[in-house]
Amino acid sequence: MELSMPPPQIYVEKTLAIIKPDIVDKEEEIQDIILRSGFTIVQRRKLHLSPEHCSNFYVEQYGKMFFPNLTAYMSSGPLVAMILARLKAISYWKELLGPSNSLVAKETHPDSLRAIYGTDELRNALHGSNDFAAAEREMRFMFPAGTYISIITLNVNGLNAPTKRQRLIWLADWLLKNNPNKPKLCHHPVAEEPY
Repeated sequence: MELSMPPPQIYVEKTLAIIKPDIVDKEEEIQDIILRSGFTIVQRRKLHLSPEHCSNFYVEQYGKMFFPNLTAYMSSGPLVAMILARLKAISYWKELLGPSNSLVAKETHPDSLRAIYGTDELRNALHGSNDFAAAEREMRFMFPAGTYISIITLNVNGLNAPTKRQRLIWLADWLLKNNPNKPKLCHHPVAEEPY
């Protein structure tokens, strides 16, 4: 009897991509490059972050000299956040981006997105997650759990209330109840000490 080998496992990764404020007008062009590079755009949203939200997003950069300029730049206008998926998405997206300093990218990786769209070390046009842990954290930050899935629920339920005031009250209650960033209390049993 001949044993057949199971097919190899193929893992599709997801990563976060951000089109930064100064090149949002190139969104369609960049999305076309993304799709032609074998990525699927799983989710997309356009948003304008406050300086405080930018500080929270780039918390690992806190204390560095460029941190205030980075948060000012990222909050200077709307940006486009996308979740991209494909085989080895994180490494392929980083490769497509090129070096984080656009001036270096222009010298060493002239066909990279940062070489084409970036202007300097700070304004490098696009963001990509560094690794799996960063991708998970950043995707949750830009796409809080339930906000996109619950749109159908919102349309069907409380947003059909007869008055604007009732709809706003229902929405406020729903957001309080379904806030994915709400801290959860964990109860740990206290171990009894032997006498």
